[in-house]
Amino acid sequence: MKIDQHTSLYGVIGNPVRHSLSPALHNAAFSTTGCNAVYLAFEIEDIKECIRGIRALGIRGISVTIPFKTEVISYLDEIDPLSMRIGAVNTIVNDNGRLRGYNTDAIGALKALKRKTELPGMTCLIIGAGGAARSIGFMLKEQGVAVSIANRSRKRGESLAASLGCRFMPLDEIGSARVNLLVQTTPVGIYPHMNQCPVPEHMLKQGMFVMDIIYNPLETRLLRIAKTRGCIAVSGVDMFIHQGAEQFRLWTGIDPPLGVMSQTVNEALKQNERN
Repeated sequence: MKIDQHTSLYGVIGNPVRHSLSPALHNAAFSTTGCNAVYLAFEIEDIKECIRGIRALGIRGISVTIPFKTEVISYLDEIDPLSMRIGAVNTIVNDNGRLRGYNTDAIGALKALKRKTELPGMTCLIIGAGGAARSIGFMLKEQGVAVSIANRSRKRGESLAASLGCRFMPLDEIGSARVNLLVQTTPVGIYPHMNQCPVPEHMLKQGMFVMDIIYNPLETRLLRIAKTRGCIAVSGVDMFIHQGAEQFRLWTGIDPPLGVMSQTVNEALKQNERN
């Protein structure tokens, strides 16, 4: 990768982001397609000041992650219709100083789930009430899935359930939930806290589809347990790669090199496991 005065800057903002493989994913894509660009991780505290910095420095594109996907909306100039309906943004395009917000989480999750099952008519419990839960919940409802929300904070969980027009379930009651799709969107189980599992084992029934949007580690404790109990696991890696590919397309207008992006992420995750 050649870095010079013409190199465009991209990055991911959030807290925490030191575990993120987005730099590896996007730098591999830039290198493969010959884009003179570099992608970095920025762990931030103040989203308002961060957006000012993006404008001032002319950063061309940004990925937005926990916990800023909803809060960032009020600081952008324009939101695409899908993101507006969802109420969460995970991608910013800087078009000559005008910041546009998009949501590629929903697209990534949809592609990952459709590789495993047909969605219409399913019943789903989403764990979490952040930006990713909002995106996935909206997308699933549009696919004809009956959605429920469970969250540690009752206030946030009920707020998301109300905006989606669905049921809220307290987190300590999810053991009794009868669904055929479980989607885990919280940071519980993320590297380096890989021994944590956000749901009681007995709720994982044979034949249930279980998706954990965490991609680092390659296989979370939830997914390992789900497999032993006869569930069909849906890795967060697929969602991560597809949402990142859509980000790359929005930033560059170039078809993303999916094969290279997938290989890069999987090799990085396997290296992490060896370490």
